Amino acid sequence: MREWKAEAGVFLAVAFVAAGVLGAVQPATGIPQEVVQLTQFGPALGVGAVALLWPSRVRRRLAGALPGRRADEAVGAGGERAGQGLLLLLTAPLITVLSVAAYTAVEGTPRATGPGSLGHPFALIVVAQFVGACGEEIGWRCLLQPLVRGRFGPLSASALVGVVWGLWHVQVFAQAPAYAAGFLLATVAMSVVLGLALERVRAGRLLLAGGFHTLVNLGMLLFMDDESGAVLPMVLFGGACLLAAVLWVVRAPAVRVLAPLHGAR
Repeated sequence: MREWKAEAGVFLAVAFVAAGVLGAVQPATGIPQEVVQLTQFGPALGVGAVALLWPSRVRRRLAGALPGRRADEAVGAGGERAGQGLLLLLTAPLITVLSVAAYTAVEGTPRATGPGSLGHPFALIVVAQFVGACGEEIGWRCLLQPLVRGRFGPLSASALVGVVWGLWHVQVFAQAPAYAAGFLLATVAMSVVLGLALERVRAGRLLLAGGFHTLVNLGMLLFMDDESGAVLPMVLFGGACLLAAVLWVVRAPAVRVLAPLHGAR
């Protein structure tokens, strides 16, 4: 077995098991799920397990290095990096706006929850959501994406990570099949957005991915009522994510979307 497969296997095993354990113990901690879900730190624990076995490799992954890529292939100009990051962060509210607009068009009235009506201070929720999102993204986008990207083109790698990311949310599959399908479509599409946006970015990958993830989660919390299990909002959310991913694919040069890296191990 090649080492990249071993790294991915260890990461996924720990991420799935740790998420299950953390989800089981959360009620005993008294930490409200509305504030943060402890399962989000499963991927971070997976990264820690891989780091114990392959420390130098993990350091390179977290630094944004990819096998077979020259250092000068990363986005070099600060303006270009900032532009990529800004477009990524703007994509999150775009997804929310598209979802709300579609729901309003179908149902005639939008779904909305005021920040003041939540059971906890909104500022606390925002900070906790960002910490939790980074707990996920250090695994999905900062470790697994570079691992898979070493073998496949950015579009294929991002879609594959998105499938795994979606399946990791096992509790979703206790809902209606259409709800689960909408959620899985959303994770694959958002993974494509993140993969293409961060393809040539090295510094600040975790903060950008965590910021995007947080904005999406807050949009779902305030406008999608995602915990209710309602099918229509989730299906429309998945469609909005798909449209956002198509925009990113169209924007990216074909060679960057499809080409695998050379010299990957």
